[in-house]
Amino acid sequence: MTEAAAQVTVGSHRVGGGAPCLIIAEAGTAHGGNPEAAQRLVRAVVAAGVDCVKFQYVIASELVHPDAGAIPLPGGQIRLYDRFRALERPASFYRDLKEMVEAEGALFLCSPFGLESALQLHQLGVAAFKLASPETGHLPMLRRLADYGRPVIASTGVTTSADLDAALAVLRGHTPLALLHCITEYPAPPEQYNLRLLDHLRRRYAIPVGISDHSLDAELVPAVGAAVGADALEKHVTLQRDGGGLDDPIALEPDDVARMVERVRSVEASRLTNGEEDALAGLRELRGAALVDAVLGSGVHQMADAERGNYLTTNRSLLFVADGEPGDILDERLMAPLRSEKNMQPGLPAMAWEQVAGRRLSRAVRSGEPVTWQVVGAAAR
Repeated sequence: MTEAAAQVTVGSHRVGGGAPCLIIAEAGTAHGGNPEAAQRLVRAVVAAGVDCVKFQYVIASELVHPDAGAIPLPGGQIRLYDRFRALERPASFYRDLKEMVEAEGALFLCSPFGLESALQLHQLGVAAFKLASPETGHLPMLRRLADYGRPVIASTGVTTSADLDAALAVLRGHTPLALLHCITEYPAPPEQYNLRLLDHLRRRYAIPVGISDHSLDAELVPAVGAAVGADALEKHVTLQRDGGGLDDPIALEPDDVARMVERVRSVEASRLTNGEEDALAGLRELRGAALVDAVLGSGVHQMADAERGNYLTTNRSLLFVADGEPGDILDERLMAPLRSEKNMQPGLPAMAWEQVAGRRLSRAVRSGEPVTWQVVGAAAR
């Protein structure tokens, strides 16, 4: 595979193929639904040197069941579903976000979490879709994104090789692709990042490969990634870590964003001028050989120890979202591919959607139950 073959064009940016690392500020929902806060954050991180600002298009019913449980927040235990409901905004809010990012000269990206948010982003004319790790198994949305034909940048946390193969098989040939290797744990331990894997993924799939970094260190994983040629880098950002946002505790404030960008560009220049080993040698001297080599890892494709416990609960599985009676047809009225989180029993993997849809229930079920083969009967005629 030639370097130039692994390249995707996203808006005015080239990703891969020798282009500079695309630095993505993951603003997520750090704005709290407040346009003024979003504007301040966008201006701050663009001034810090990022190429792209990314958000999340939140519709609670696309993410979790109402019974998904509670999370600890400064105001006390809050139901996760209610927290997502509070973050819901109309399509016009995301249109305004797109306009403000582009007015600052940066690329706008946003993650959909289901069919409706994907449709709304498509209608907004986004340059690409960013697919979060748990959504790589969301078969109905993968089909929708393949139909749209726009570039997809997909994160790879809590996925096995087989999971990733299955997701890319749905998308490949329909849309340009890039991957962001990550660990789905908050915060993620940097020594488990296994950045030698980037070259393996790039060769296996012949597409650009970068990093989505959930570690707390502003520079370590990004710098080592730049040394081994990461095509893109995503890092959570916020105006202040104690701001109360879901991802704020692991996000970078603007001054740290600027520090990260400076380090990435410096290491990237060193690699291009003197080669990968010289860039890594400089980092070993700066941060310690043992730590840098731990971040590099083995290059073997496997889930990090830190995220293994999240495999079933964070990834999408099929859950009932309405009560059903024997003989009812399994369709989007009865079931949805959701994150079960910690309070619900996961169902069949979301990739089983097309095997299950159109069959009849063999017994009565209640909303919140997992969809299992034990309740799936014969196909409807």
